Amino acid sequence: MIHTVKLSIDQKVPGNSAQMKMATLHLMVGLPCSGKTTKAKILEKEYNALLLTTDKWHIKLFGNDAMEEDHDKKHENLEEILWEIAKRVLALGVDVILDFGFWGKAERIYFKKQAKELGVDFRIHSMDVSREELYERLDKRNKELPEGVFEIPREKMDEYIKKFQPVEQEELTENIDSKSIGVWHNFR
Repeated sequence: MIHTVKLSIDQKVPGNSAQMKMATLHLMVGLPCSGKTTKAKILEKEYNALLLTTDKWHIKLFGNDAMEEDHDKKHENLEEILWEIAKRVLALGVDVILDFGFWGKAERIYFKKQAKELGVDFRIHSMDVSREELYERLDKRNKELPEGVFEIPREKMDEYIKKFQPVEQEELTENIDSKSIGVWHNFR
């Protein structure tokens, strides 16, 4: 005989003292060399979450092609694949950390809305690093070129800094302004 028990998010599992928890979608926000991936690895262990880092997958699949013309399109396609995986994992009740950078407010709003539609919690982790520190880290990174990172010329970092939109307080609130337009892949 099969017994089915319907549970709300706050109910205890019969015969189990563990509480069910709602999964959380974590966004790592910041420029290259801001410490996103380092912090994401800490959160991965803290929350027993699935960490999806686009750069790591991109380099394994396509090599260090950051300066090639079709790089951005490949990166976007890979982000879409990783997002499909993330949605399934979130539906299974497991936290997911997307280490995509999320430079634009519209991107962050898009994923905040997606989290709400999926019925999961949402959290932004913003890495705020001075320009001087970014350049110091970039020089070190380019010199050492650890596994899973792109070499980025200083001129490219200059472009990235101009494009980056820091997280605003309204993005950290529970409410989503219905007038806010969230778009993905329309930013870079």
